[in-house]
Amino acid sequence: MNDINTLYYNDFGIAFQWKRCAAKDFKKVQLVFRNTGFFLTEAELIQFHKNVKRSLDSQQLCSDCKHNGTCRSLLLQTPANQISLAMSLIELQDAQDLIKGTIAQLELEHVFKANNISRD
Repeated sequence: MNDINTLYYNDFGIAFQWKRCAAKDFKKVQLVFRNTGFFLTEAELIQFHKNVKRSLDSQQLCSDCKHNGTCRSLLLQTPANQISLAMSLIELQDAQDLIKGTIAQLELEHVFKANNISRD
């Protein structure tokens, strides 16, 4: 874990930045959950958050199903337009927390840098 800077994590996944990577990828965020990793720019992360919110807002769960929270009946569009993930309501909520927490941490980092404050 010495090769990463952890930004945010929860029981569902983790978001971090690599300490060593190509200069063009230095500010990208690695978001990992459900055996899947996404290497995203901040703009892609924000779009992903909007996609999660859209999926949560338009959820269409079966009214008579006893497994509404755990059934993977909801589709989440990823930043890669060709890829959608089938997720449960609980997973979507956990993904929302993970992404929202990561964005908040990045915004905090921007404030620190703008004010020349070191977090170390």
